[in-house]
Amino acid sequence: MASNLSPEALQALVDGVYADLAPRRGEGAVADYIPQLARIDPQKFGIAIATVSGEVIVAGDGLEPFSIQSVSKVFTLALALGKWGDSLWKRVGREPSGTAFNSIVQLEQERGIPRNPFINAGAIVVTDSLLAGHQPREALGEILRFIRFLADDESIVVDRAVAKSETETGFRNQALANYMRAFGNLHHPVDLTLGVYFHQCALALS
Repeated sequence: MASNLSPEALQALVDGVYADLAPRRGEGAVADYIPQLARIDPQKFGIAIATVSGEVIVAGDGLEPFSIQSVSKVFTLALALGKWGDSLWKRVGREPSGTAFNSIVQLEQERGIPRNPFINAGAIVVTDSLLAGHQPREALGEILRFIRFLADDESIVVDRAVAKSETETGFRNQALANYMRAFGNLHHPVDLTLGVYFHQCALALS
């Protein structure tokens, strides 16, 4: 098992995987629903393994920061549960959606309650809950401090270009947010909640 390997053996393993896959770099497609993401070099490829004992094994571009996008939903959910506990589940469900991550279909039938916190509608509600008692800048600062603490990395920042690109093109997320606002499940102005949401998705870390 890899967990029983020494750091040197793990490095050799990761280097081997990187070398084996190097000829296939560029075969995939970068996300293009956000213009700034479409500009990412498709040749970028990195691997990183963090062991339970604290070693970090890296190959290729594994140390290069990138915007974490939907990975941020895990961190904001943890913050929101710490703040609201089980009462959060009155505003967002815990079931699979069966539809695309940015679908609006179920919101009408289920009166603005998203199926779970990891589809966009659910994550927007979670972000809205973190705005309670805060200005957007304060809520985003809380998210940033939390992720920096967990990663033990004060260099983590928001990729402003990605956040700007998301803000300028996030029409579907605006539709989701406005729809939930109409059902009373968004407690703050749509532009404020989405401002925090777009910036949290644009957090850049390796």
